[in-house]
Amino acid sequence: MSAYELMRGRPETNEGRLLREIRCYDKLDELGMEYWRTDHPDAEAYTMEACKEIDAVLGATVCKNLFLTNRQHTNYYLLLMPGDKVFKTKELSSQIGSARLSFGTPEEMESLIGCAPGSSSIMGLMNDTEKKVRLLVDEDVLKGEYLGCHPCINTSSLKLRTAEVFGIFLKDVGHEMTVVKLVGEE
Repeated sequence: MSAYELMRGRPETNEGRLLREIRCYDKLDELGMEYWRTDHPDAEAYTMEACKEIDAVLGATVCKNLFLTNRQHTNYYLLLMPGDKVFKTKELSSQIGSARLSFGTPEEMESLIGCAPGSSSIMGLMNDTEKKVRLLVDEDVLKGEYLGCHPCINTSSLKLRTAEVFGIFLKDVGHEMTVVKLVGEE
């Protein structure tokens, strides 16, 4: 039996939840988006390995969400890609015209998308009011009916309709996406 349970909508109470998580539920409710949630009873989900059981409960495309920057730390990117693909910097750099990509600092991630390392999420774009972060989405992410992500904290996971995330949500937060093709082979 799974330790995870899929529940419709927001938690019954905000007790013990961070404001960044509550704001995600508020935004989804405001937009009239249907969503499901599972809380992680034992720990935060920091790695893709830790997410396997959560993935099975969600029944959605669960992504790696990588917060990246250029060498000068002047351009920022949030890359969504399937969790089972290997990330190759060179493969992405050539498609977006930015060499020397690396991970952004925890401080940059917190400042720009309101997420800490291990919890970066497309939901964090609602915090990027100055539109400093460019959203990059691997084409395979768009193929699934449902998308799994964190509500800006990795103690819970969400299941959302892919079409609504890349339609209703992105339009509301004023972000566009750049679709990329990542092979991710070793």
